[in-house]
Amino acid sequence: MVATPIGNLGDITARARATLAACDVVAAEDTRVAKSLLAHLGIGARVIALHEHNERSAAEGIVALLREGKSVALTSDAGTPAVSDPGALLVDRVRAEGFPVVPVPGPSALTAALSASGIAADGVVFAGFLPAKGAERKRRLAQLAAGPWAIALFESPHRIEDTLADLYAALGERDAVVCRELTKLFETIERVPLARAVEWVRADANRSRGEFVVVVEGRPVEAATTVDPKRVLEALLAELSVKQASALAAKITGANRSDLYRMALAMAKAGGE
Repeated sequence: MVATPIGNLGDITARARATLAACDVVAAEDTRVAKSLLAHLGIGARVIALHEHNERSAAEGIVALLREGKSVALTSDAGTPAVSDPGALLVDRVRAEGFPVVPVPGPSALTAALSASGIAADGVVFAGFLPAKGAERKRRLAQLAAGPWAIALFESPHRIEDTLADLYAALGERDAVVCRELTKLFETIERVPLARAVEWVRADANRSRGEFVVVVEGRPVEAATTVDPKRVLEALLAELSVKQASALAAKITGANRSDLYRMALAMAKAGGE
């Protein structure tokens, strides 16, 4: 599992370079990206594709290569494989066959953003990419809002404004650190209140370009015990049935499920009048 640069090619580690040079085959999320990196490093290894659409079949092919005594390196387009990228299924399959899986650590957008965020926290929840829309997105945001920890997530340029707006709606008055194009020429790291985050992005067209990591500060542990059940229900009822909303709200708030069901029924009735 070989971590590769997230932008600056100078971030390739000596061990990653040596591993890629020593392996018989390099499995890559995008073979074009991998071949470009290998050419830069002067490495001529065979490259095969392993991505979200073929991971299961590609894993079987890689297991077959390992049985032949071949060594295989897995890379993603950038950063550490299997962190919001394909690879977990492959690792599980390879281990099940009794072959070792060796991490070759290095560049990671997640750890880079956390280290430069200036946000101190007892713990961080890594949310990856939020669901694009709908009930699952509402559910995930409600779950994140219920915890006391800092939150780190990835986002693409075409959804960054919507995500910042939804984070503010779900989390309220917290600061966020918006990290854009980490390690690249136009790297930007800015701490802004969530209430003004969308405004900050819109102030400059360049701020909505590139790949993003957003780190949101947590809240004191004691605040987690005072989650407002009504506010949670309001968010969930926008997308879920009364039964589903009250069940999930009970898990998030710790409140009595029957009480929440009655509250949700009353809110749904009032909303329909």
